[in-house]
Amino acid sequence: MRKLTYYVASTIDGFIATERGSVDFFPVGGDHGPAIAAHYPETLPTKVREALGMDKPGTSFDTVVMGRKTHDFGVRTGTSSPYAHLRQFVVSTTVAERPDPDVEVIAADPIARVRELKREKGLGIWLCGGGELAQALMPEIDQIFLRMYPIVLGKGRPLFGAGATLPEATRFRVLSSRIFEDGVAFIKYSRIR
Repeated sequence: MRKLTYYVASTIDGFIATERGSVDFFPVGGDHGPAIAAHYPETLPTKVREALGMDKPGTSFDTVVMGRKTHDFGVRTGTSSPYAHLRQFVVSTTVAERPDPDVEVIAADPIARVRELKREKGLGIWLCGGGELAQALMPEIDQIFLRMYPIVLGKGRPLFGAGATLPEATRFRVLSSRIFEDGVAFIKYSRIR
């Protein structure tokens, strides 16, 4: 069965974006950038991959699930299909039709749809964001791959949505960790079931 992995960047205090959805405060470059691109090339937006001349297929994910706000961020950068090299899903109750022929909208019961995707053959499923969707999909999250930046933002969009409440504590164990020279920590967690 395929795994759902929440692969996301976060500040030390647990924010994935500013309150307005900006991620400009996350530094680009340093020694973590090439390492992430080498190991998870499929997580780079298609436009970035094209600019870098990158055409190698992904080794971890072939499907991406994102919330509407995360998708809207891509739209603001000029594309309605930010990850055209992956099978793309946007979870939204407000988007009435496909924003792009390559993007499927999940309008109801994202847990049921993710369970269907997990039963299909293929590579893993990347939960791209955002925090509210991660909170809703917590019962199906198998792994969390966290890029933690040495930044304290103070306020913003939390890793698991504002006022995240879960029916019970969900436990994970560390699979691996790496700290880069630029201070970014990459920590892989696996859910304890």
